[in-house]
Amino acid sequence: MSTRIAATLIPGDGIGPEIVDATLAILDALQAPFDWDWQIAGLAGVEASEDPLPPATIASIHRTRLALKGPLETPSAGGYRSSNVRLREEFQLYANLRPVRTMVPGGRYEGIDLVVVRENVEGLYMGYEHFIKIGDDPHAVAIATGVNTRAGSTRLLEFAFEHAIATGRKKVTIVHKANIMKALTGIFLETAQQLHARKYQERIAMDTVIIDACAMKLVLRPEQFDVLVTTNLFGDILSDLVAGLVGGLGMAPGANIGTDAAIFEAVHGSAPDIAGQGVANPTALLLASALMLEHCRLGDKAVRLRKAIDETLNIDRVRTGDLGGGSSTGAFTRAVIARIANGS
Repeated sequence: MSTRIAATLIPGDGIGPEIVDATLAILDALQAPFDWDWQIAGLAGVEASEDPLPPATIASIHRTRLALKGPLETPSAGGYRSSNVRLREEFQLYANLRPVRTMVPGGRYEGIDLVVVRENVEGLYMGYEHFIKIGDDPHAVAIATGVNTRAGSTRLLEFAFEHAIATGRKKVTIVHKANIMKALTGIFLETAQQLHARKYQERIAMDTVIIDACAMKLVLRPEQFDVLVTTNLFGDILSDLVAGLVGGLGMAPGANIGTDAAIFEAVHGSAPDIAGQGVANPTALLLASALMLEHCRLGDKAVRLRKAIDETLNIDRVRTGDLGGGSSTGAFTRAVIARIANGS
């Protein structure tokens, strides 16, 4: 009998509860051994306790050190900070892992299989910002300070190199803007070069590319890349760009990894315009669950889950509307469960 694994579950906002329900049904079919502690965040947290990240939710993750969450909406008023950013800071989730792979053939690009590893807690996202008043304009000048550290760069780069090697990747590309931002991104590039020469040179290839050239090359010929590793802001942009190569954020899972905790998520938004209609695509959260299974050393179940999704999409051709099909969330869920039951 499998050892039970405690995990925090945050359904999220909008379509979050629907795709979470679908994911739980499929994980149950896989007999994934998670014991869920249900918690709230986002708008649900504001409505319940006027806090988009309630203390009980934080305490739960501190206890389980493992969480799966649906999309969260940050209220536009009231000075609320993003719950996602707060979670990264609270648990020092320094590595954001964003793999993308072509799952539905026939799009603009074929055979995409890329990973973006993004530094998750430093850079311009640290939020050191202020205004300077000039005359009658209190917001005449806006200043933001980015902070990258040698230690923060090293831990992220070590994670990226080790993940690339462990998963059989061939090359790691360091994405930077050190030609202009010589200090802020130069320290990241320099750390990568030194670390690779000292520890990884015989184990995996590494090259470097400037961020703007990288964006162009991804659009022109994405197959030239394998694993892209970069700082926070550049990683935020590139991870969405590569999701676009495989059909959008509905096909893109995310993992936020720290020393003492890991949070897995669908990276798309809460889509309140389609909430409650039963048409949401749970694929991104299912793929995030596969990453979670691998993190918990349940790789065989992750393989079965991805295979069942592939067969549902491409053999059974059961697809939700965003993928050009007409199936409901429930129909897609049942089709994946049937594939699992039939030995996928």
